[in-house]
Amino acid sequence: MLLTIDVGNTNTVLGVFRGPQLIANWRLTTAREQTVDEYGVLTRNLFTLAGLDRNDITGVIISSVVPPVNWTLGEMSRVYFGKKALFVEMGVKTGMAVLVDNPSEVGADRIVNGVAAFQLYGGPCIVVDFGTAITFDAISTKGEYLGGVIAPGLGIASEALFARAAKLPRVEIKDPGKIIGTNTVTNMQAGLYYGAVDMVDGMLERMKKELGENAKVVATGGQAQLVAEGSKYIEHTDEFLTLTGLRLIWEKNQPAEHGRSAAADEQGTRSAVPAKKAQR
Repeated sequence: MLLTIDVGNTNTVLGVFRGPQLIANWRLTTAREQTVDEYGVLTRNLFTLAGLDRNDITGVIISSVVPPVNWTLGEMSRVYFGKKALFVEMGVKTGMAVLVDNPSEVGADRIVNGVAAFQLYGGPCIVVDFGTAITFDAISTKGEYLGGVIAPGLGIASEALFARAAKLPRVEIKDPGKIIGTNTVTNMQAGLYYGAVDMVDGMLERMKKELGENAKVVATGGQAQLVAEGSKYIEHTDEFLTLTGLRLIWEKNQPAEHGRSAAADEQGTRSAVPAKKAQR
């Protein structure tokens, strides 16, 4: 089994694959101050709740945009799983050329998402990831990473209104059902939701003009499904796109015999059991 870990600024997502199938996944708060043992005990408990044996883990791969936790997670992998974690960074085989001014500046998660999107949906394609920031990533017909856009996330926008405007409350981010709000809460929800939908669609319209109107659009991340429901351009939502990309990159970095075996397994088991959440 393969343990995949995607560390974002707000959340850390863990997934366990058996071959090509995601059999368990968890979403945690990214805790920069947690120790090796705290992460280790938490992960061990999650495995126990899901009925998984941590001794069955044969590899660990990590994508992180939070450098302060990298050493901690690397040590957690070594101490609690007996494995040296593979970090997605310069020098790791991804199969994707990065055609930007400074490839080292591109967040690992953006490359991982691009690898998964191209594998699953083909190119050209655009990946929209709703995290702390909303990122847009352009992938060419040949599977090259061309660059993208970074915009403030919905959570940042909501918190800024609450923090900087004395009389505005925190609100649930949702579709209020109509653009003209009749109270403070629905006014804010309309601004947040429809503002995000129109920003995303406006950005996608501009990107499609450069990439081609046939560019497929896939969304992932916390608010992907919510925004996709109001978007004209988002065609696919994939909650586990990043975890799938991590698995694909892990396979590309294994010996040739292992890679051929994994590819054969994937082709033969595409319709297998869906991922499940551990019971809490």
